[in-house]
Amino acid sequence: MLIVFVLYLAILLAITAFTARMSKSASDFISGGKRIGGVAMALSERATGESAWLILGLTGEAYLLGIQAIWFALGCVIGILFIWFMMGNRLRREAEASGALTVTSMISRRFPGAERIIGTISSLIIIFFLVFYITAQFYGGGKVLFDTFGIDQTWGIVIGSLVVVVYCMLGGFITVVATDVFQAVLMIISLIVMPVILLAIVLAGRIDIVAGLQQAGAATASLTGGKTGIAAFLLILSGMSWALGYTGQPQLLTRMMLIRSEKDYGKAKWVAGTWTVFAYAGALLIGFLGIVLVGAGKVGAGAASRLAGEKGFELIFPVMVNAFMPALIAGFLLSGAISAMMSTASAEIILCSSAITQDIYGNFARKRMAARKELWLNRLITLLVGLVAFFMALDPGDSIFRMVSYAWSGIGSSFGPALLLVLFWKRVSRSGVIASLLSGTIGTIVWKEFFEKPTEISERLTSFVFAFAMAVLFSLLFPEKKAKA
Repeated sequence: MLIVFVLYLAILLAITAFTARMSKSASDFISGGKRIGGVAMALSERATGESAWLILGLTGEAYLLGIQAIWFALGCVIGILFIWFMMGNRLRREAEASGALTVTSMISRRFPGAERIIGTISSLIIIFFLVFYITAQFYGGGKVLFDTFGIDQTWGIVIGSLVVVVYCMLGGFITVVATDVFQAVLMIISLIVMPVILLAIVLAGRIDIVAGLQQAGAATASLTGGKTGIAAFLLILSGMSWALGYTGQPQLLTRMMLIRSEKDYGKAKWVAGTWTVFAYAGALLIGFLGIVLVGAGKVGAGAASRLAGEKGFELIFPVMVNAFMPALIAGFLLSGAISAMMSTASAEIILCSSAITQDIYGNFARKRMAARKELWLNRLITLLVGLVAFFMALDPGDSIFRMVSYAWSGIGSSFGPALLLVLFWKRVSRSGVIASLLSGTIGTIVWKEFFEKPTEISERLTSFVFAFAMAVLFSLLFPEKKAKA
């Protein structure tokens, strides 16, 4: 396993060495010079979107909660298909017309004179929430290395974060996309091969899957976790609300914006859609079959005790790999798990870097920085963002699933309504966009802190609805002034 994992790291470094030379300007570092094809962008977007949250977080929730985790997955699949088939190409055309390299600059350029305020607010929101997202990835990588190789979790976080920050600093967007493609292939193979092997083990042992789920508890085998009436409806609605956040994730939407042509986009959406369906089905099956195999006593006592510990349910993927896979396949599959963390963290670090250099520094600088200095500024900011997330990952204080949910809600609720209205409603105004950004952020923080537990309604739903309503209201109250003839 260790040999395979070291080989995986060596391939990443080789890709970095080969592609780093292509980043010769800040534009290359941030957007790849808009010369990357559709299939590569689709795989990069999927690798970015499905982080440690999918391989550790969703598999863990499926193991912990049982069948009701289907609603989380269904919400995500609907959201992904919506942004690729309904939203993405329109976004690409808008970016092409404005010459924007980031989602925030595309929104702000729609409203001349408001670039500074919209760009600054947008960037601060991105930086604040994405740091939590990156933290979850570094923490997830540390957990996998700890459970697999017995490496101290702190050292696991050091190794994972160091590799990511190095290749982000050296190559920027081009390197990130190249490594994403490699990692997306690894991830999808892991999420197909793993459940197939587990299913074969269950069938060979003549273990009844339905009985195994029921043995874990009535709630585990229920689509609504045993709840009925309004409580069941809210549970389903909360799970499906993951779909809303996809409409406002800059780290994903940027990849759609930067696809070089209409023809490339047509190929990309089908690649992304197919990848998504197989990946989510695989993640759910790993969690469900984990319940059955652990319940049947097919996993050692030590592994079972690790799963029962605090946040231990998120180890179901590495535990299943270690328990049932030959060493060579295990090393390959666990590299897929690490890939999930690295691909997402790298994209988010680059996004934070571009938000600071393009949308904060760029909007307030009196004169444009020389191209080489701007490139090195991006590299420096990349290092600083990585360091902040690294120190937070040492003591995250929450599960990967919940950290990602919080960041997802904050960014999705802030940008989602604004982007949907900019793309689909002609009457949206700068006041409406600013209202969406602020109310999505404030709504997420307030609801998460004070109302989520007592109501059992996710901040993913409430903050998005609140921000959308505020965006429409302020657009109607403060419409755009018509240009004079």
